[in-house]
Amino acid sequence: MKKIGILFGMENSYPQAFVDEINARDEKNIIAEIIKIDKLSQGQDSGYAVIFDRISHDVPFYRAYLKNAALQGTAVVNNPFWWSADEKFFNNCLALQLGVPVPKTYLLPSNERPTDTSETSFRNMLMPLDWETMFEEIGFPAYMKPHAGGGWKSVYKVTDREDFFNKHKETGQLVMLLQEEIKYEDYYRCYCIGGKHVKIMPYAPHHEPHLRYDVNTPPASKKLLKLIENYTLMLCKGLGYDFNTVEFAVRDGIPYAIDFCNPAPDADLASVGEENFNWVVKTTADFAIAKAKAHKPAKNNLTWGTFMQSAVPTLAPKKETVKPKPTKI
Repeated sequence: MKKIGILFGMENSYPQAFVDEINARDEKNIIAEIIKIDKLSQGQDSGYAVIFDRISHDVPFYRAYLKNAALQGTAVVNNPFWWSADEKFFNNCLALQLGVPVPKTYLLPSNERPTDTSETSFRNMLMPLDWETMFEEIGFPAYMKPHAGGGWKSVYKVTDREDFFNKHKETGQLVMLLQEEIKYEDYYRCYCIGGKHVKIMPYAPHHEPHLRYDVNTPPASKKLLKLIENYTLMLCKGLGYDFNTVEFAVRDGIPYAIDFCNPAPDADLASVGEENFNWVVKTTADFAIAKAKAHKPAKNNLTWGTFMQSAVPTLAPKKETVKPKPTKI
């Protein structure tokens, strides 16, 4: 029997609906359940062919649990090794290489020195930084936000130099991005599941959470929607995310990728609405079942995990010498 488990936190509607949808299919030798953990020993097999992760970004214990499960061969959605290393500045750099438009962006060192560092830790940093070049290219108003993280935490709109420096003082040890404001005509949020299933949803990021999907956006052209779909697939395949959302701000007909690091995206019925919720439940159930059927015990079943095959000897074929290969993204 192959088991599909889901690990989650405060959300209520999606996890149980996901489990119920899979079990209602009555697939031979496949069941889904909510994961229960009473202990974790190193090297212990999780017992699951597939695990959907909805909470490890907030709970380090779960992150360690998932990495151990992946080492034993569980297909974890999303890859916990990559999810732990991901950050928004890298994502933007990757987007540029893929040819996906993103806002002009600079990475900023933290306003306060990290704990256990001193002035001598930053002898490679020229002070003051070249603020003038940054401000001239980015312009005002602009946005400042953490280079890692989500949920609109510590996001600032800055209106001029003085406002920027005042707000940057509030960011403490956070490494921030300074990013161009995209004044958009339309905004979309796209679910991407399994690297091939995309649902494009009109979205209002500045509305209250329960109203963000309740938008009366005029129908977009087929050409624009196809471009958004292609960009979504390119980004999610490049990042190796099996379950993600990508947000686009459309300016002068060009969709700019604004936020595409959401590997535990909102899927609550109360916020996304019934139509979107039903699509996510059905599509993730389809994907989870396919992953379970393709699962190979004690092998690397992760997406974007070729580095694992060379870095972790236990996953290499027995009696064979495995030479490290460059990671392909």
